[in-house]
Amino acid sequence: MIGPDRDLLLRLLSLPTAGPLETTAEVHLWEAMDVFASAAAGVGFRVAHLAAPEPAVLRRPDVPSVLHDVGPEFLACQPSLVLRLGPSEPAVMFNVHLDTVAPFEPEGFDGTRFHGRGAIDAKGPAVAVLAGIRAAVAADPAVGRDTGVLIQAVSGEEGGAMGTFGTRPLVEAGFHGGLNIFCEPTGLRYLPRCTAAMTASVRVDGDDAIDDEPHRGHNATVLLGFLAQHLAAGLAPRGQVCVAGLHTGRLHNRVYGSGELLVNMAYDGAESARTMSAAMETGLRTGLAEFSERFRDVPLFHRTAADAAAITSLRWAKRGLPALPAQEIPLLDAIVPGWPADQPAFTCDAIWLAGVPGARTAVLGPGSLGANNAHARGEFADVAELDRFSGIVRDIVLRFTRNGGA
Repeated sequence: MIGPDRDLLLRLLSLPTAGPLETTAEVHLWEAMDVFASAAAGVGFRVAHLAAPEPAVLRRPDVPSVLHDVGPEFLACQPSLVLRLGPSEPAVMFNVHLDTVAPFEPEGFDGTRFHGRGAIDAKGPAVAVLAGIRAAVAADPAVGRDTGVLIQAVSGEEGGAMGTFGTRPLVEAGFHGGLNIFCEPTGLRYLPRCTAAMTASVRVDGDDAIDDEPHRGHNATVLLGFLAQHLAAGLAPRGQVCVAGLHTGRLHNRVYGSGELLVNMAYDGAESARTMSAAMETGLRTGLAEFSERFRDVPLFHRTAADAAAITSLRWAKRGLPALPAQEIPLLDAIVPGWPADQPAFTCDAIWLAGVPGARTAVLGPGSLGANNAHARGEFADVAELDRFSGIVRDIVLRFTRNGGA
């Protein structure tokens, strides 16, 4: 990375860009988009789109429930940007997201390593993409003349939004290429497929009680804790499952009659989605029956056992999203190693390219979500790995151009 790239990344890292699903703090995504667009103009990019999403994008049936009750001010602070260099076809597209998780962490650079929220996910890769394209333009004047390059810089990737108001409307507006690279940490291996995920919310809505007479209430903690273990045992053999948040309350001197358990399940296509959905529904029924049988003769939990089925419900917080099927991408085979076949895929905004005619799509980026502390304290990105990614981006653009967009 040359000096201006480092300055650009530090500037982006200095801007808090976690969206309203992550934090109530001020969101600086408009400023981040402007900063990135200004830097891209020096490479020759023009702004093809810069706007907040239209409210209609949240009225679709597959939009996650976390977005059902947001107001117009929610979307107003989460713009997305499309930059274009050269013709619209043939074109290669790079997708980066400038929104981050919370909490914000201040930027830093020690000469070899960047620190700060978004360093690896995904402000660092965004700057590396720009550097790689600049190098491709310098190496071959056909880049941006005979073939085009698009950059989507989006909001709405984090927080459970699943790209429904960021990447999806851009793809549906035609802002994609013959080759599409989604920049997420993959250890510089390209992933030519993506799972989608569904989220089940198991709710218990019963009566509270005081700690002196716990038998008078419904104990949602015991019921949901039992169901969490039952579902974990039953669903885990069927695929990638995350038994996630369980919440009833925080005090020691009461019985909580209400609570929620979240279970997230990945799938790689419509058939596996149906299988996981049915397994969740069946597992809940058998879990409730087993709980009632086990605790009906225990005085403290008799009422909970007797009413378990009546006070427990299943709601899908997220369901119906597409998965990106596996595909062959010879151009990338010639440049970078592929994702190991025995490792599971993961979910990202690349799912919205599923079914787009003529579009080859892969996930590729530097670092690792775990090893680089993305979504955790101390997120970082090493200059050396960002530079390697820049070189890969350069090679992708050059090979795409010299192959005539094939």
